[in-house]
Amino acid sequence: MNGEADLHLLIVDDDARIRELLRKFLVRQGFWVSAARDAAHARKLLAGLEFDLIVLDVMMPGEDGIAFARAFRQHCATPILLLTARGETSDRIAGLEAGADDYLPKPFEPKELLLRINAILRRVPVVTEAIDLPKVLHLGPVRYDVSRGELWQGEERVRLTATEAQLMRIFSACPGEAVSRTRLVEELGRDGGQAQERAVDVQITRLRRKLELDPKQPRYLQTVRGSGYMLAPD
Repeated sequence: MNGEADLHLLIVDDDARIRELLRKFLVRQGFWVSAARDAAHARKLLAGLEFDLIVLDVMMPGEDGIAFARAFRQHCATPILLLTARGETSDRIAGLEAGADDYLPKPFEPKELLLRINAILRRVPVVTEAIDLPKVLHLGPVRYDVSRGELWQGEERVRLTATEAQLMRIFSACPGEAVSRTRLVEELGRDGGQAQERAVDVQITRLRRKLELDPKQPRYLQTVRGSGYMLAPD
């Protein structure tokens, strides 16, 4: 084990044998690992789960890895390591231009894959810290002070329950990005399952009453179909 047990990787490869070999190898290294057979399958997993890195095969039937990486990179910064049987410079460049963080030609030694993955993951916190998030988010008639964790309407503070305050902390850390219900359940310290997800939905409904002019047609705490919820400040 290398101490990476809290990190979740997604392997996307149409070759079932390679998928399983990589999954077993990376699990032995201490990672959580999920696997997808193609781009469509990967999207379903990404809609409900958060991943720290994607290991993505280029040569897949239908939508290939480079096309998937290009589309995915438009709305998500999760690191991508491309795998391909083609080692030509032009293909490596195409992958990097599509938004991949690194490129590993097949065949490769599993240890080299592990070294590449760890090298990418070491770079991630630097990027995260460089993001300058706003200190106050404006949501129509109310404003949210990110550093204090306080919601205000004019000069009057809006009281938040502990769960509502935690939800605002989660959403304000990534304004404009969808947060999955699965992640919300985990962040709020609940066990997985439909009952807990329904409880999150109830909390979202209550929080909307404090944020929205019309809670039934939310403008600032939006439902993103298939992805979860998103805070969309002015």
